[in-house]
Amino acid sequence: MILAANFKANKTRQETQAYMAVVESFVSANAIEDTIITFPPFTALEHTSRNVLIGVQNGYPVQNGAFTGEIALEQLEEFGIKTILIGHSERRHILGETQEQIAAKYRFFADQGFAIVYCVGEPLSVRQQGEEVLLSYIDAQFEGIDLSYLDLIIAYEPVWAIGTGLTPTNEQIEAVHSALRRKTTAPLLYGGSVKVNNAGEIMALTNVDGVLVGSAALSASDFCEMIAQAAELKK
Repeated sequence: MILAANFKANKTRQETQAYMAVVESFVSANAIEDTIITFPPFTALEHTSRNVLIGVQNGYPVQNGAFTGEIALEQLEEFGIKTILIGHSERRHILGETQEQIAAKYRFFADQGFAIVYCVGEPLSVRQQGEEVLLSYIDAQFEGIDLSYLDLIIAYEPVWAIGTGLTPTNEQIEAVHSALRRKTTAPLLYGGSVKVNNAGEIMALTNVDGVLVGSAALSASDFCEMIAQAAELKK
């Protein structure tokens, strides 16, 4: 299993350090074999040896340059970062990233050997039009994306379920994940209102290889409980 926590624009540097201490201690104490990833804010990045992977929520596809407000490869290399989140719905729908821009970012960081967690998903208006329209919408989000890239992880995040408390039915999650599995052998994560009381059930679904968790993972103890639930599935 792969369990990833996306902090978004949350937590200070000090809060992140305290959080990581709890999660890393839990992973070590319980001999967790699953892959655990956190995506803290840029201000909390550190270059230290960890048993939890640290990724970035975004990156600009250049070595360095005149790109105000962005973080480029040169800065990520300073922290030893080799994992990145690309295509998150908030980057697409709030910050206006186009598929062309997302694909360019994907190609750049794939060329640099990054592990890429690539997000796809649909708004409620698309979901309401039925599965055929939904899958067509998601297919368009793979334009320019090399699905054979070996360090690819795909996260299915229905936009209407992110931070709303709404979650697709298990059958709806399995249907989309089954369609994604026909396209790629990459691990498939589910994200969108994942929390302690549903994470284990979701991770037990067919073709679900883990979860990408937002607000519900801001509590280190809650995220550790989800990690424990994943470990239980192996028994």
